[in-house]
Amino acid sequence: MSNSIHVQQLSEFDMAEHLRNDEDIAEYLSLVLQDGDTDELIRALGHIAKARGMMQLAKESGLGQEGLYNTLRVGSHPPFDSIMKVLKALHFDLKAVCHSTEH
Repeated sequence: MSNSIHVQQLSEFDMAEHLRNDEDIAEYLSLVLQDGDTDELIRALGHIAKARGMMQLAKESGLGQEGLYNTLRVGSHPPFDSIMKVLKALHFDLKAVCHSTEH
């Protein structure tokens, strides 16, 4: 006798539910940035925005609700300044780190 699980019985994974605090968000962003995939960064910012509250983030970023949704839409190619506005509204900065052993 087998206890099989059907795909329809599984709940959909929602990354936003796992981003409970700034440390979770910082670690998630760091991992995504290490991969260097622009689409994944936009997707990650969408998860973070959902976890933090889209309306509040739209207001704080100055992008407005429609602008924020357009910026974080999968497949979008937002200008870098829009990404920076979102990061600033989330209270995160990008940081350059040298990995080279040569100076």
